[in-house]
Amino acid sequence: MKEVYDFLKKCKTYYLATIDGDQPRVRPFGTIDLFEDKLYIQTGKVKDVSKQMQANPKIEISAFDGVEWIRITATVVRDERIEAKKHMLDQYPELQDLYKADDDNTEVLYLKDATATFYSFTAEPRVIKF
Repeated sequence: MKEVYDFLKKCKTYYLATIDGDQPRVRPFGTIDLFEDKLYIQTGKVKDVSKQMQANPKIEISAFDGVEWIRITATVVRDERIEAKKHMLDQYPELQDLYKADDDNTEVLYLKDATATFYSFTAEPRVIKF
């Protein structure tokens, strides 16, 4: 899982896909955190992406570093604990003007039953499950 975290941090931006009814939705994300041996993402509960993940928690993430790319399939699980939110926001101080660990909007979610596959044009795919 640390390799997946490191790759996403290196890319800085990854793309998260959700389902909105019968329509896929993809948007750029930048927050990624390792907390208590789980990989977390962050958003706001007022956003459509949050509503989509609550309606259908199956997501995909994709990122590309210029040579290699990753595709992650997972189920997200909301973590309401202040400690998890604070840990995420401590990693991204630039978000602290928009989000607070104890507000009603900040949402952190960890990836459960995840499969990350690394791809390149020069090597066989590598799979990491966590």
